[in-house]
Amino acid sequence: MKEKILLTGASGFIGTNLLEDLFLQGYEVCNIDLKKPKISERNNMWKNVDITDYDSFEKAMLDFTPDYLIHLAARTDLDGKTLEDYSANVVGVENLMKIIHKLPNLRKVIITSSKFVTRNGYKIKNQHDYCPHTKYGESKVETEIRVWADKPQCDWCIIRPTSIWGPWFGVPYRNFFDLVMRRMYFHIGHIKCHKTYGYIGNAVYQIEQLLFNETPDEDNKVFYIGDEPAYEINEWADEIANELGFKVPTMPVWFVKCLAKFGDFLGVFGIHFPMQSFRFENMTNDGTNDMTNTYRIAPDMPYTRLEGTKATIEWIRKNEGK
Repeated sequence: MKEKILLTGASGFIGTNLLEDLFLQGYEVCNIDLKKPKISERNNMWKNVDITDYDSFEKAMLDFTPDYLIHLAARTDLDGKTLEDYSANVVGVENLMKIIHKLPNLRKVIITSSKFVTRNGYKIKNQHDYCPHTKYGESKVETEIRVWADKPQCDWCIIRPTSIWGPWFGVPYRNFFDLVMRRMYFHIGHIKCHKTYGYIGNAVYQIEQLLFNETPDEDNKVFYIGDEPAYEINEWADEIANELGFKVPTMPVWFVKCLAKFGDFLGVFGIHFPMQSFRFENMTNDGTNDMTNTYRIAPDMPYTRLEGTKATIEWIRKNEGK
């Protein structure tokens, strides 16, 4: 019999790629999500379920009786004003952890958190050290707290995706590709900025390695998902532009700072301007994550950044206007 893998939130970006890869490997896959799959041919694997509704969530999970479970379902934007706006990340996880105890065949559970449980540049002391700077980040801290408070009876771990990109992605990480491809991106002086990003093909590989390998050490239950080494953003932008046959221009730092201040001023009146101080800080400050734990279990990335870049450009071109 086929091994059964339950994915929550597999109509999203990471879930779409993960479901497709697991299906092509021959697993029986079920997708619990409020939204239809991005790939219409996978509609037959989809159950329209709200994870904050305990009864319907429980029924869907018990009916499928999975061998493995990857929990991706969440609200992931930064627009929420209160924790209540992110009920899927709090109530949904509370429901999940209760139902897990009723699944007799379960061998491994992966629960998805986020790199936003800490702010960029913060050096974490241990896997319980949090420093969120958004309500979304706070909601993912609550996700992790609830997992630790009601741990699964089987093997389990928590993953924190970094800035994952590639086919089927959307905002905010597609914005970077769109800006470069439209020749609207520019380097800021000679500032070097390093960030942990991850190509989706490598992210799928890392998640699957964590799923099918044991992670029993209670002191190492949290794994960042991303590529190593961290990207130097100017180099990556140049790599994308080179594939498209042009060079990225450079703007003086003082000029970009002036644009950011102007954007801040317009923001007071509710007018959006593409450059603001928040974005300037994000573009000029490092944001890296420690990938040691993940690379210990998933050491052989299947794709280079350039291979991922080429595949992503091709996907964007095929899907323009859709």
